Amino acid sequence: MKGSSLRYLTREGFRNVWVNKMMSIASVAVLMACLLIIGIGAMAYFNINSLLDIVEAQNIVMVYVSDEADDVKTSELRLSLENMDNIASCEFVPKEDAFQRQVELMGGDSALFEGFKTSPLPDAFKVTVKDLSRFKETVSEIEKLDGVYNVRENSDLASKLVTVRRAVTIVSAGLVSMLFLVALFIISNTIRITMFSRKLEINIMKAVGATNSFIRWPFMVEGVLLGIISAGVSVLLLWGLYELIIYAFSSVITMLGFSFVPFLSYIWYIFGAFLAIGIITGSFGSMVSMNRYLKEERSVVTNE
Repeated sequence: MKGSSLRYLTREGFRNVWVNKMMSIASVAVLMACLLIIGIGAMAYFNINSLLDIVEAQNIVMVYVSDEADDVKTSELRLSLENMDNIASCEFVPKEDAFQRQVELMGGDSALFEGFKTSPLPDAFKVTVKDLSRFKETVSEIEKLDGVYNVRENSDLASKLVTVRRAVTIVSAGLVSMLFLVALFIISNTIRITMFSRKLEINIMKAVGATNSFIRWPFMVEGVLLGIISAGVSVLLLWGLYELIIYAFSSVITMLGFSFVPFLSYIWYIFGAFLAIGIITGSFGSMVSMNRYLKEERSVVTNE
């Protein structure tokens, strides 16, 4: 196809969007509905992921230091913990501070500890693990370190958090894939209806010797353009809807000690995903619908 013909057909694709305003609006509305549902699912995933990060950060491993360990061995143990690749943070808790905190927690029953002149508790390290899928492996490595008296951990919670995160990821991916197929199906059928409404125009082009590629290109351009418009408008609508949800439920969520993730932190990722989905569904849907239409009309020619 020559450059001049390509420019002409591209302009025709843009013009068709305006000429067939009602069908264009219908196509954009359908695709926008699918993109909005995908966007809501994505933001729900990001928020659940953020909540799991907060819970994971609270899944602390307490490493108690042996009574025989002196200051040098305690420092060496701290260095060994900090050098482990799956340790996010390591905080030293002196036994005096731990004992004082325990007395404060006892409240009125703190008189039971009046006879203790020194702390009966050992020194400890408060350790946070990076990757919970390697939780048990990391705890086993910690237990083997020299100077460790005991390790207090909650491997059951860690494994449950890993399972929940994996389930959320799988469900989100399945939802997005399903909605993508729905969007592809609906947009292809919507464009197919557009083609039937312009049956006379296509038949005239075929009658004067237009090739299939010549006929397809404006529809491809039209589909891509509708996809881009849908992506842009959907991001703006999703942003507004998300801010309304934050405004309505922010007080309740704050009481639970959680906050919504900011939409602007993910806006470009969402817009990129919407743009890709819009372009793919628009172009591929147009191509599939056009090929099907030409075959049904028995108008397929060999001079591609």
